[in-house]
Amino acid sequence: MAAVALATAFAVVAACGSDADDSAAPAATGSHGAHAGGSSAPPQPLRAGERFVDLRMAEAYTPAPPEGGGTDEYRCQVIDPGLSKAQFLTGTQFVPENVAIAHHAIVFAVPASEAAKVRAHDEQTPGLGWQCFGETGIPGGVDAAWVDTWTPGVTETLLNQDAGYKLEPGSLLILQIHYNLLATDGKPAGSDRSTVRLRLTEGTPQTRELVTWPINAPTELPCAADESGPLCDRGTSIADVAKRFGPEVGGAADQQLKECGHAAPKPGETQSCDHEVPAPMTLFAGFGHMHLLGRAMKVELNPGTPNARVVLDVPEFDFDNQRLVALPAPVDIGPGDTLRVTCTHDAGLRKRLPQLRKLPPRYVVWGDGTSDEMCLGIMTVSRRS
Repeated sequence: MAAVALATAFAVVAACGSDADDSAAPAATGSHGAHAGGSSAPPQPLRAGERFVDLRMAEAYTPAPPEGGGTDEYRCQVIDPGLSKAQFLTGTQFVPENVAIAHHAIVFAVPASEAAKVRAHDEQTPGLGWQCFGETGIPGGVDAAWVDTWTPGVTETLLNQDAGYKLEPGSLLILQIHYNLLATDGKPAGSDRSTVRLRLTEGTPQTRELVTWPINAPTELPCAADESGPLCDRGTSIADVAKRFGPEVGGAADQQLKECGHAAPKPGETQSCDHEVPAPMTLFAGFGHMHLLGRAMKVELNPGTPNARVVLDVPEFDFDNQRLVALPAPVDIGPGDTLRVTCTHDAGLRKRLPQLRKLPPRYVVWGDGTSDEMCLGIMTVSRRS
């Protein structure tokens, strides 16, 4: 079983509270088409000690389809909150300017120790920001975590307890916006200059500091029965991932098998991994992350025991609506407990999704790209002494 220490670098993730999504994600459309619906609702009033900070994009951006056609662009950019002292993040809201093209957005937090790496990549990329998919798009990866996600109609994500995510001076935000041009046949449809609104407070000695604990499972998804090609071989596919993203990412598939105690890969749609709880903590919420072939995900506490319970259940995964799911009540866990993450992927979706249908079939393993996959349960926790 994989015993994973809490990653302090993952200091921020989507907030839990009264506006967190307590239901499963809606069924995937299979096309990732343009959303209907309006903008986000106004935020709730400020509470004692809180303040709003509105961070607008540095300039307007006009999205364009990627080379080779298509109707989707994923654009990341740096936003500096300009903090001179540590603050607790107690709520977030993405406020889109052009909802005709803004399909969904993810806000990441980057600790001060990684800021120089992010700024260097930004400076090396012409124009506003850089293209990215799934996560931050920083070569080699960066220790960043979800602050919030947005789809049309989503309201402010607000904490309803004395808890928050600590942002130190020098921390940055990365804003990823998925622009969808399907409604305009892949042609430009105007510019966008959206805003991220942070709800900040200095907190109190009693304020609980939230962190995230990402737990993963392997992805070992073979080609469908009616598919064939060189990349349907697992070794060839892993070599391709390594070529595109480097040896660390390329080696993730075999490393995950080792960490999860699997002697050999077991090709199939559903994979799982058990993670021992490394320290006393309180579990508040979580959300699942996969890519375009994701079908379902769940995280179970102490499976196979009399005290077993499901703490995260996403029976119909939707890449464009990766919302936090709050537990009905916080759960204390600690050494001796186990969390099992299970993901189901579907190779048949490859023929139905515009982003994938023109790509060659492949044996899908862990990777950062559109044609690769992930299985991550990102759990929101607070340490206990």
